[in-house]
Amino acid sequence: MSETVADQMLSRLREWGVDRVFGFPGDGINGLLAAWGRADDDPVFIQARHEEMAAFEAVGYAKFSGKVGICTATSGPGAVHLLNGLYDAKLDHVPVVAIVGQTARSAMGGSYQQEVDLQTLYKDVAGAYVVTVTVPEQLPNVIDRAIRVAQSERCPTAVIVHSDVFELEYTAPSHAFKMVPSSIGTQWPEVLPDDSAIQRAAAILNEGERVAILAGQGSRGARSVLLEVAERLGAGIAKPLLGKDAVPDTVPFVTGSIGLLGTRPSYELMMDCDTLLIVGSNFPYSQFLPEFGQARAIQIDIDGSFIGMRYPTELNIVADAESALRALLPNLQEKTDRSWRQTIEDNVARWWETMEMEAMVEADPVNPMRLFHELSTRLPDNAIISADSGSAANWYARQLRFTDGVRGSLSGTLATMGPGVPYGIGAKFAHPDRPAIVFAGDGAMQMNGMAELITVKHYWQQWSDPRLIVAVLHNNDLNQVTWEMRAMNGAPQFLPSQHLPDVDYAAFAASLGLAATTITDPGQLGTAWDAALAADRPTVLDVHTDPSVPPIPPHATFEQAKDMLEALIKGDVDRWSIIKEGIATKAQEFLPHRGS
Repeated sequence: MSETVADQMLSRLREWGVDRVFGFPGDGINGLLAAWGRADDDPVFIQARHEEMAAFEAVGYAKFSGKVGICTATSGPGAVHLLNGLYDAKLDHVPVVAIVGQTARSAMGGSYQQEVDLQTLYKDVAGAYVVTVTVPEQLPNVIDRAIRVAQSERCPTAVIVHSDVFELEYTAPSHAFKMVPSSIGTQWPEVLPDDSAIQRAAAILNEGERVAILAGQGSRGARSVLLEVAERLGAGIAKPLLGKDAVPDTVPFVTGSIGLLGTRPSYELMMDCDTLLIVGSNFPYSQFLPEFGQARAIQIDIDGSFIGMRYPTELNIVADAESALRALLPNLQEKTDRSWRQTIEDNVARWWETMEMEAMVEADPVNPMRLFHELSTRLPDNAIISADSGSAANWYARQLRFTDGVRGSLSGTLATMGPGVPYGIGAKFAHPDRPAIVFAGDGAMQMNGMAELITVKHYWQQWSDPRLIVAVLHNNDLNQVTWEMRAMNGAPQFLPSQHLPDVDYAAFAASLGLAATTITDPGQLGTAWDAALAADRPTVLDVHTDPSVPPIPPHATFEQAKDMLEALIKGDVDRWSIIKEGIATKAQEFLPHRGS
């Protein structure tokens, strides 16, 4: 049989080193699926339960592997379903390529079944490169460019192929007019900073007396030199959510997360500094950065299109983070006055003590912070952690103390519900020899996490380390939105929108042959984590948490507190338990600590 366009497409992916494609079948890609059969499932087709989950799994795979994630779906509804996961990739700057089917060429324009204008539909989410293949000679260039653009722009791209084109005999582009040849592989440059910019940056940092560093996901590969720079400057390091694993939380001058879900030491670091160095971060919430005019600021980022747009920076350096910091280090003068650093370290030490004290506050039945705290004390050094959007993200940001080898991520900018479990699956295919841990709210589990447990059941025996732990925050409430309504809008809980039907997540997991435990007593948490971390299969922890434990920002404003009080006065059904838990939780910040 002659080689088809679909055969050539899979062959080209193999040449690029692609080993996994996440997707769901449909007749719009039947020709591609047939080619997969002829290729002995190489690259391996990973079947999700829904195309959106396939896209999330590709995003998780890309985030945790450093490779391009590939997903595929059929025409019409399948292509539409990919969109949310692709927007997650776009907003978090993750390289993903979507390969989608399209109605046969002969039916286009005839209002045929599943005919959707995919070129227009994908124009925003994959605008950096979205191309429809209509003739065989467009390959392999289209695949090569889709991968290269995804890598270079750190974004999603899309290749749309008419269903009949997949089955055409492949004809390579010739050495002729209007033919486009192509080639495999890319040697990416090290983007070096300008020498004069480094000298200017060093002068600003040397003049500063209270230096703060904001280290985002773009600084992850520069961990060692970043810590050296911070040590020489006597600086503290705060981290946006996507940079939580950029530097470990066990370093005494790392203040933790910043923003609405952030820590008090990070807030104090920014409010009190006189100099700010931003490295590899596009953190958008300027209200959590120093007051305008308070701090001289420098930003280092490899992407010039996202630099100088979050704070009135004095100097913007487009360069690779590690290269820039290595060039900067010899020009920095060591701060001899360590009082600023000592204040930072004291604040950090007190914060972690406060987090432990808050986690131990009694709740009905389980304090959600205790769930995270108990893992934090026994977290494997090679763990990969994902958290869903919602209240799980609060405790992920504040309670988990990452050690040096731990990786973690969530839907940082899109903040969409549902990626927790598929991220964990993507992580397991990226690193089948490492444990993966997912924190998901019960709303996210009901939305799609339960279905993806079936995907876990389908594949877990292929992983050399079978541990994938899904901890469900079971409170029968869409808790994050409930708290946002109270704090931001002064509105009481609206039960018709917020209350969830009760589901036995452990029983569902057990029915799939997974390990499962129901936890209704905080004393069970430690034993449950130990068992899950030693299990010979994936585990679901169905943890009945108290929805009245407030995710109080350490820097909550008076207006937010007033709005919440008004919501309670208006008749919130949980008002008395909220008041009790809120007072007990907040009080931990003011009680005596070990260092007091």
